[in-house]
Amino acid sequence: MKIQQIIIAGALLVSVNTFAQKDELKALKKIYNKEEIKGADLADYKSLVEKVQPLAVEEGDKVYANFYKCMIPVLEYTAIDKTMPPLQIQLAFAKFVSPSAITELATGLNATLDYEKKTGKKIQTEDINETISSFKPELLNFAVKLGNEKKYKESGDVLYAIYQLDKKDQEVLYYAASYATNGKDYDNALIYYKELRALNYTGEGTLYFAKNKVSGVEESYTNKNVRDNMIQIGTHLSPRDEKIPSKKGEIVRNIALILIEQNKIDEAKTAITEARKENPEDVDLIVSEANIYFNLKDTINYKRLISEALEKKPNDEVLVFNLGVTCANANQFEDAEKYYNKAIELKPDFLNAYINLADLVLKPDVKIVEEINKLSTSDKDLKRYDVLKTQRQKLFQKAMPIYEKAHQLDPKDEDIKSVLKSVYSYLELSDKIKALKAEN
Repeated sequence: MKIQQIIIAGALLVSVNTFAQKDELKALKKIYNKEEIKGADLADYKSLVEKVQPLAVEEGDKVYANFYKCMIPVLEYTAIDKTMPPLQIQLAFAKFVSPSAITELATGLNATLDYEKKTGKKIQTEDINETISSFKPELLNFAVKLGNEKKYKESGDVLYAIYQLDKKDQEVLYYAASYATNGKDYDNALIYYKELRALNYTGEGTLYFAKNKVSGVEESYTNKNVRDNMIQIGTHLSPRDEKIPSKKGEIVRNIALILIEQNKIDEAKTAITEARKENPEDVDLIVSEANIYFNLKDTINYKRLISEALEKKPNDEVLVFNLGVTCANANQFEDAEKYYNKAIELKPDFLNAYINLADLVLKPDVKIVEEINKLSTSDKDLKRYDVLKTQRQKLFQKAMPIYEKAHQLDPKDEDIKSVLKSVYSYLELSDKIKALKAEN
C-alpha cells in the first residue's frame, strides 16, 4: 500500500512540475511576443528562464526553454537606449555579449530550427532567421572592434560563434581563422582552416568599385547591381571591377605553417603535398609549399619551387619580387637585385620593389660607416676615409633615383621622404631638400 502511495505521489509531483513548466513557458512566450521588452518585463523574463530550465522534461519543452534562455543577449541589446552616443551603445553591448554567449545563442537557435524542421511546426523559424539577419551586423562590428583593439583571439572566438549562427557565410569562418592565427590561438585556427578546406572554400569573387562624388573616396561593393545603381542615380562615378583571387593556397599554406609552429613538420609537408596532388597546376599552392621551405630556412628548395611557379607564370611580378626577398635574406645580393629589377620591369609602379631595391643598394653603407667610425686622424686613416667617402657617395648616388621614384609613387610615405632627405643631405643637394620640404 505504501509503495502504491509513493508511486501516486511521484506521478502527482511530475504532473505538477509539468503544469508549472507549461505555465512558465506560456508566460515566457507572452513576454517574448511583446513589441518591446524593457525594465520589469526583462527582469520577469530572466526569472522565468531560470525557473523553467530545470523543469523541462519533454524534448520540445527543453528546446524552447533553451531557446528563450539563449535569446537573453538579443533582448538585452534591443532594450538598450539607442539615443545614447554610439560609444556608450557599444560599451553597453559589450557588457552582455561574449564569445560564449554568442556560441550559446548559435547552439540554441540552431537546435530550435532543427527541431521545428523535424516536427514541421515552424513556430519560431521565421523569427530566428530575422534575428540572425538583424543581429549579425552588430556582432560583426563587435568582432571588428575587438580586432582593432588587438584582441585577436577574442575576435576569432566571436567570429567563429557568428559562423555557427549562419554557416552559409563561410567568409566569416575565414576571418575567424585569420584572427585566431594573429592571436596565436593556433589550435583553433587549425580547426577553422581545416574546416574551410573541407568546405572547398576559395573566397573567389569580384569587388565592384565606384568613386563617391562628394567625398572623392573610392567605395567598394560586393553586389554589382548596387554599385551600378549608384552610378545611375549620379552619386558615384568611375566604376571599375576587381577580381578577388582564390584563398585556397593561402589556407593550405597557413595549415602547414601552423603545423610547423607546432613542430609537426612531417604533417605540414604531407598537407601541402596532398593539396598539390589535387591541384597540380595551382601556382598558389606551389608558392605555399615554397613558403614552407622558406620558413624552414631551406633556401634551395624554396628557390626550386619559386622557379617552378615562375615557369607557369613567368610574368608574375609578385613571384619575382618574392624570389628577390629570399635571395636578399640568403645574402645573395646580386641575385636579389636582378629579381627586384625584373619585378619593376614587369610592373613599373611596384612600390615595394623600388624600396627593397634601394635598401639593397645602401646595404653596404652600414659596414662603411662602422669602419669610418673606427678611423683615427693618422695620414693613413685619412686616406682610407677619402676612399670610403667616395664609396658612400657612389652608393647614395645609385640609390637616389630609386628612392625618388618610390617617392613619386607614394608622396605621402614619411619613411621614404625621411630616407630621401638623408640621401640629399649627404650628397649636399640643398635645392632638392628645399623642394622636398616645400611639399609639406
